[in-house]
Formats: sequence, C-alpha cells, structure tokens
Amino acid sequence: MPPRILAYSATAGFRHDSIEASIEALKAKESALDVKFDFTEDKSKFTDENLSQYDAILFLNNSGIVLDDTGKVALQNYFNLGGNFLAIHCAADALRDTPFFGRQIGAYFDYHPEIQESAVDVLDKTHPSTVMLPDKWRLLDEMYNFESDPRAVGAKVLLTADESSYQDPQAKEKTLHHGSPHPIAWYQERGAGVESHGIAGRSWFTGLGHCIEIWSDDLFLGHVMGGIKWVLQSKTTKAFNANGNVGNAS
Repeated sequence: MPPRILAYSATAGFRHDSIEASIEALKAKESALDVKFDFTEDKSKFTDENLSQYDAILFLNNSGIVLDDTGKVALQNYFNLGGNFLAIHCAADALRDTPFFGRQIGAYFDYHPEIQESAVDVLDKTHPSTVMLPDKWRLLDEMYNFESDPRAVGAKVLLTADESSYQDPQAKEKTLHHGSPHPIAWYQERGAGVESHGIAGRSWFTGLGHCIEIWSDDLFLGHVMGGIKWVLQSKTTKAFNANGNVGNAS
C-alpha cells in the first residue's frame, strides 16, 4: 500500500483562492509520488484512531484556529508516535494558540510585503526539495517575514529570500526576528513539536505557494514533491518501517 497523507486545508481566517488549485495539483501528482492523499477540511478527522492511518499530515494554506482541543491533542499524540509533518505558506498563520504546532512548523508568520516578482537563494542544493532549483530562483510570490528564527528550534534553512530583489516598505519600521539570511523554506530532521517522551518524525515547510499560477509551475511542484518524498523517508512510520506506530501498513 502506498504511504497515506492527510492534506488539511481548513481555514478560520484569510482563505487563499489557490487552495483549490493546490488540491488539484497534488491530486495529479499522486501516481508520480506513489502516495495516497486524503483531502479534508473536517476538523473532526483529527482523532487518534483516524490519524494513525497516515504517514504524514500536510497543512495546506490554513489560517486561524482550525482545530478544537480534541484535535490538538490528537495531533500532539500523532507527532509523539513518529508522525511526519508538511506545511505550506499560510499554514504558518494557523494554530497560534498551540505552542507545539509553532515548534513543529518552525516559526509563525509575521507579515508580508505586496506580492511582486522576487528571488530566493538556494542554500542547500542536495535536499530533495531543492535539487531541481536554480541557485537563484525568480518567481512571483509573497515573501513572508516570520516572528522567530526557525533555526532556533533546530530547523535547517533551504531557501532564503533575497531582500534586494523586492520592496518591503514596512521592514524599516519593524524589528524582524527571523534571523539572517531571511528564511523562506526549511526542514527539521526531528520535528520540534514532539514531547520529550515521543519519537520525532520529520517536518518540512515552505513559505511559498500563494498564487494560483504557482501551482502549475514545474519548479515549485518539484520543490513540494521533493519535500513530500523526503518527509516520508523518515523511517518513523509504516511507509518505510514495519515497526512504525502510525502510517499505512503494507
């Protein structure tokens, strides 16, 4: 059986009009990835029993408080059992009341300048989510600023925003806390949202993914697909480890 991923796109705040395009794009990549996505916006799916089927959970452009207390407990339990995590763009603006989620994602969103053509620099060309990218990748997207430095929880930064390539008038008025160079995508070999007694799975985040158009861009899709492949190879779930505690058993 292929690995299963629960893709959760519920919103309780701003809703990106690219969510539907992202779902269609990911559906089209199921066979290439050899995975099975289950797409939902139903928070009642976050129970211990249901999450135990999945090798990874993907938060897809969520915003606001998109889980109730029962769902938050189930998500923490899933991470403690070695479950893997992926998050895209506005997911960094979700569950701000849930510290373990903030650690698992790496950093919460602060603000972004107007969408404009920008450039990102690739710091690590060896990772499966960046190996296909040019050293300097030019694209139309939002360059997120973050409330903290994901490196502080152990994240390894993959992509950084080239701040000289776009205009951010607010930057002069704000104290930015995300460190330098400016992180825009990163990974955690051991997700920092796991409790001390738990088994840490992998975590991967990209701050890109705002526009409808980017979900038909081959480089961006390669970036996301590489993140998915990397997360699933953590060996903490049943996708690659028969002794895993969660995941889709073969």
